[in-house]
Amino acid sequence: MSTKLLTGTETEFGLTSRKPESFDPVTGSLFLINHLRPFSSLRILWDYENEDPLVDARGFVVDGEKEKPSQEDNFSLNKPLENGGRLYVDGAHPEYSTPECTNPRDIVVYEKAGELLVQICLENANRVRKEDDPLYVYKNNTDGKGNSYGYHENYLMKRSTPFEKIVQGLTPFLVTRQIYAGAGKVGTDNRSNPAEYQISQRADFFETLIDLNTMAKRPIINTRDEPHADSKLFRRLHVIVGDANMSEYSTYLKVGPAALVLQMIDNNHEITGLDLANPLEAIKAISRDLTLKKTVKLANGKEFTAVEIQKAYLDEAYKYFAKMERDPIVDEILSYWSDTLEKLGKDPFELHTHLDWLIKYELLNNYAQKKGFGWDNPRLAMMDLQYHDIRPDKGLYYTLLRDGYVTPLASEGSILIAKDTPPRDTRAFFRGTCIKKFPKDVYAASWTSVLFDIGNSTIKRVPLVNPLRGSEDLVGKIVSESETAEELLRNLAG
Repeated sequence: MSTKLLTGTETEFGLTSRKPESFDPVTGSLFLINHLRPFSSLRILWDYENEDPLVDARGFVVDGEKEKPSQEDNFSLNKPLENGGRLYVDGAHPEYSTPECTNPRDIVVYEKAGELLVQICLENANRVRKEDDPLYVYKNNTDGKGNSYGYHENYLMKRSTPFEKIVQGLTPFLVTRQIYAGAGKVGTDNRSNPAEYQISQRADFFETLIDLNTMAKRPIINTRDEPHADSKLFRRLHVIVGDANMSEYSTYLKVGPAALVLQMIDNNHEITGLDLANPLEAIKAISRDLTLKKTVKLANGKEFTAVEIQKAYLDEAYKYFAKMERDPIVDEILSYWSDTLEKLGKDPFELHTHLDWLIKYELLNNYAQKKGFGWDNPRLAMMDLQYHDIRPDKGLYYTLLRDGYVTPLASEGSILIAKDTPPRDTRAFFRGTCIKKFPKDVYAASWTSVLFDIGNSTIKRVPLVNPLRGSEDLVGKIVSESETAEELLRNLAG
């Protein structure tokens, strides 16, 4: 199997209006995403054929019905994108999935491209709404009223790796990763112990270690077994415990080290001696320790700080990848991870322009001190929400970025290009390029196929069950030399 670190992320955006008493989030979400025009007027179905979120990695299928909307509902719910990603309505939220990427820098760029697409939808939608009832969109994980919505990561792994081994090796990593990937939050949720400010938005909402559910009784390890690929070769690990980040560094660090840890697990590199005595208590305790100096208890009776547990994973990564051929992507991840942990171990506030929870804390704490506010002042909770407002002229994150108080990782140009151009090195290249070049002939798309309607009696399906195929190297010449979709299908068959 290739050593490429194939990943993708899904962001559920918070949506509301100035009139919450009459606001319907489902109708609002549909209204929002269907204002992608005039950027794109695509009318392409999402193909649900190979999707089944009810299959559990522990070897059973839970009761329930697979989603299969009518054709008109399918058009309204889904916008397959020219960049190979997907904009859609999931339940009561607008949601954006990045295309498949092979490195965390691409994840950062394609996540920001998704924010840009949702910004375009929002601007278009609000032009046609009444001036006193505009929509507001937030890239965060809680509405401050006890409800949480998700941010999910996906990692390609070997099917042959036992799921129990993933749970054992990954749990301490995910519980402690929030020290650089947390989005920061004023107060608490879900009847948890009180806190003025905490590191993670999601930590309060995790109530069990392992489960299939993503909406209630959320697990640290999600067992969804929906590979979106050849199920005999691959599994897709669906991680639901992370925060949605505004900071590009937090996003990079959330995905990069996780991909390295999973690659070690996938290739039988043992990560032992880090099992937590109580992961559910630990995830909440770490979220409340802004000093990063407090310890959590391990199953073997020892006590480590979150930084020490992360450094133990980093040490294992250095050992494992030292035996491999040098890879600049891996080298960069290790370098950023190491530098971040070193600073977090000495003085976390050295990273006040890099990591979300520290950027936000610096902003709110300075404001509170200037005004003489306590952390229970509602103005601080409002500023917490405004930090995640995706409007560049209103969102506090974007204000800080513009004023030089946030260190960016991606260029504005790369984000603009990623808005309508797919990555070159995964199957997203074929999916996105076909949508862009043959929009009237693409009947449907999904993660595992592109279906063409070229006027014959049957719909032609091009399978994409290997996420690492369909790249520019493999099909770019064929796609560029095909003038029509019919010619493309003929050339692919030949």
